[in-house]
Amino acid sequence: MPKTTARLPLKSIVLTALFAAISSVLFLVQFGTPLTPDFLKLDLSDLPALLAAMTLGTPYGVLVCLLKNLIGLLHSSTFGIGELSNLLLSTTFVTVAGLVYRKASTRKGAVLATLLGAAAMAAVSLPSNLFLIYPLYVSVMNLPLPVILGWYQEILPSARELWQALLIFNVPFTFVKAMMSVVIVLMIYRPLKPFLTESGRG
Repeated sequence: MPKTTARLPLKSIVLTALFAAISSVLFLVQFGTPLTPDFLKLDLSDLPALLAAMTLGTPYGVLVCLLKNLIGLLHSSTFGIGELSNLLLSTTFVTVAGLVYRKASTRKGAVLATLLGAAAMAAVSLPSNLFLIYPLYVSVMNLPLPVILGWYQEILPSARELWQALLIFNVPFTFVKAMMSVVIVLMIYRPLKPFLTESGRG
């Protein structure tokens, strides 16, 4: 029994490292959309973190988010501001999804957990960008707020205030980004669950 107990955390750590490595690679594969400013990029780097949270436990999902963004700092073009934003939003996503799924570890529970996680991530994107991330872009990167707002106005001239731009563009963009991971996780989770839960929280 002691050998089994000792072996499980080690497997969880190894899987977490693997998830973090995959997440870091996916973080490099980004693409934009024609309906948002060029600096808003979609990626699937939250997928491994979400899978880790649902199979190994919420702390492991959060750890994947942290490791991914620490690695991202090595090639950051935003002085770490973009990575900070990603960490805040991704952590919100996997924490909500992981905690809800822990209370209802069924197929329906997985759907509810991931949808709530995606909604929470989108909701948090508004205040986090408005009060923390964009002010950091202004103060650290010397990007004037009118210039940032102008990038949104190129697509929607009626967006006169930053909060309007964030509500119209960033919130739905963040939700779509999260839902990309949700759809894939729900597709692959069932066949992977026996192996991952045997290696993780069980």
